[in-house]
Amino acid sequence: MDPGSSCFHSDPDFCPECGSILPLPGLQDTITCPRCKFAIDVKDFEGKVVQSATLFNKLESSPMLLLQGEEGAEIQGPLIDRKCSRCGHEGMTYHTRQMRSADEGQTVFYTCVKCKYQEKEDS
Repeated sequence: MDPGSSCFHSDPDFCPECGSILPLPGLQDTITCPRCKFAIDVKDFEGKVVQSATLFNKLESSPMLLLQGEEGAEIQGPLIDRKCSRCGHEGMTYHTRQMRSADEGQTVFYTCVKCKYQEKEDS
């Protein structure tokens, strides 16, 4: 098999060998995958048009809550279907923080929208 051919077929934006996102073409004659070093001839990308768009949700349609909690503190975050372990209410907000080292998961903090009880979950 020659070095520029793969036994897999993929979307042109992804490496056909490992599936990683390919970098944009530059001045080189080939595009090299940063993960597996598979090389693709830059001519394979001639005429390709890349389009992107950003759509913003209207603030009124967002499932974010902004509540006044105890001592005037604001409780905000996405509203999810989670049952409060204290009052049993179905509906909590959450936010995440990196509490431990960077190679470990984030800690998720949940707040009940009814009784303001907070619980955390390490991921």
